[in-house]
Amino acid sequence: MTSKATLLGTLRISSIGGAIGIALLVVPASAHKDPVSPNQLKAYQDAFMEEVRKGDLLFHGDQATADALGVGEDLSKTGMACAMCHPMASDTHPQSFPKFQAQMAQFATLRDMINWCIEKPNQGVKIDPESEAMKALEAYITWSNTGSVLQPGKY
Repeated sequence: MTSKATLLGTLRISSIGGAIGIALLVVPASAHKDPVSPNQLKAYQDAFMEEVRKGDLLFHGDQATADALGVGEDLSKTGMACAMCHPMASDTHPQSFPKFQAQMAQFATLRDMINWCIEKPNQGVKIDPESEAMKALEAYITWSNTGSVLQPGKY
């Protein structure tokens, strides 16, 4: 095969690949084939708000909720609740994570920061980042800051 034929073959393949790439960009992508019904949306919102409720109780030091979620002895050894430093989840800035966190001297997620607060100021024991308790705390903190403007690097 001559170099000219090889070049033409390469161009043909490139053109086909480019056409496929353009088609993929033009066709709208959808993660869900069917739209969410109002009943489904309500069920999703109810499930989220139940996590927010549990997170609110944990954040404010409710021992019964901590015990029920298996973190009763872990969240604080000082008697402090998250809300004592962060009333209504203030100064938590969940919208700014993940980011470099100066207190930790590393790149961190919101869950990492929650565990840092449990371990350092509260002298508690880190909780499993995938636990129901962690997800509830994250849901409450995020919900409490709904509408906050993302300003990377500010906090």
